[in-house]
Amino acid sequence: MPRLLLALLWIMFALIVRAAPAKPVNLVFILTDNQGAWTLGCYGNKDIRTPNVDRLAANGLRFTRALSSNPVCSPTRATFLTGLIPSQHGVHSFLDPKFMMGPQAYNTIAEFRSLGEILRDAGYTCGLSGKWHLGANLTPSEGFSFWVTKPDGHTKEFYHQDVIEHGVVRQEAGYTTDLWTRRGVAFIEENKARPFFLFLAYNGPYALGGLLGNKAKNRHAAYYADKELPSFPREPMHPWQRQLKAYHNNAESIRRVAAEVSGVDDGVGEIMATLERHGLTENTLVVYTSDQGWMGGQNGRWGMGDHSRPVGAHELMMQIPFVFHQPGRIPAGATSDALVSNYDFLPSVLGHLGLADKMPVKPKSPGRDFSPILHGKEIPWDQAVFYEFETCRAIRTERWKLVLRQPAGPHELYDMAADPQERTNRFGEPGTAATTAGLHSRLEAFFREYSTPEYDIWAGGRSKASRATGK
Repeated sequence: MPRLLLALLWIMFALIVRAAPAKPVNLVFILTDNQGAWTLGCYGNKDIRTPNVDRLAANGLRFTRALSSNPVCSPTRATFLTGLIPSQHGVHSFLDPKFMMGPQAYNTIAEFRSLGEILRDAGYTCGLSGKWHLGANLTPSEGFSFWVTKPDGHTKEFYHQDVIEHGVVRQEAGYTTDLWTRRGVAFIEENKARPFFLFLAYNGPYALGGLLGNKAKNRHAAYYADKELPSFPREPMHPWQRQLKAYHNNAESIRRVAAEVSGVDDGVGEIMATLERHGLTENTLVVYTSDQGWMGGQNGRWGMGDHSRPVGAHELMMQIPFVFHQPGRIPAGATSDALVSNYDFLPSVLGHLGLADKMPVKPKSPGRDFSPILHGKEIPWDQAVFYEFETCRAIRTERWKLVLRQPAGPHELYDMAADPQERTNRFGEPGTAATTAGLHSRLEAFFREYSTPEYDIWAGGRSKASRATGK
């Protein structure tokens, strides 16, 4: 009888455990600033040390062809959080400082339901550590209760910079990349017993602006001080390059970029060690990506799409790292060649977290749920992504890329299979008319379906940000 009773008790216990709801999966979303995928070891870079991101990819899934839908930080951040494109959320370019601090400050995505609000309402505690750059920076918004950020969007340096903490602007004397990591670690430790969402938004490596005229000062500076770093091509400057010319083929600027990439990688290591220390690794989805791509000499270009005239849509201005990690649910060492965009991020994360039914339906997102790919499944996938920067729009398919500019071009057409570096513009060449017409039709149909008239610049709408291309 005692043995039978014990067996019955074990059966009852097993049934209770099986019936208990699974603990919600935590989310750590690591978003860097102006980082091309090619700067990471797991994407083939042999010069820059990124062991922690590489380990994340080796133990998770890496998308090889993830592209941003815009080349500037404010629009792409809005897209990640809302699943909407600029001609829907209205943030088309770099957000004006007056909307971040002062009497005109306002949250530019307040009219939409975003990731933080969705997870808050699902029982998560949500925290931001790092760059916001979507307006009303002084006060927590979009479902966040933990809020440490910076008062502006542009990064002048990484030392002795103003930050916002507890609603007050103060100066951080040390390395701000480390500050964001420390506050991210603190947030995890404070909330380890409950479901949490950490938005760790580094403002590094930020390979732009005056800081590239200064030597690196972080713990990696000495290592890179004499390195040639051949992964940064030394090519003649492209005639379309408009800004950042002083850093083109500049050895000190190149070394500064490498050091800042490694500085961010250190932070990834600290976050992963914190999750491991508290036994949270297997129940936490970690995503590593960047707001948009970046070029460091390829095709004679430096920077992003807004640093050339006409504005650019080169593949490396669009390509972002996209790494997903959760042991036990995401296969280790997996890769996917699916063409995905940052507008696919929100529905896919919600799908992975079991919250697909919480995806907002108005406005209708162009985002597609690729979460089955994260779980090792093959699903039908349309190999096409779309891009817009004010009066420039592009479609990238498996083989082709078409770039159109209003009102009169120049337009571009590239055979990405034969010419992945986009050296030969085939627009207008004999024999390409049918291909161009088909791509043009798909491009028009996409924006006709998803654009909101108020924010559709292509059709005369407005932007919440100042126009990079004028007007």
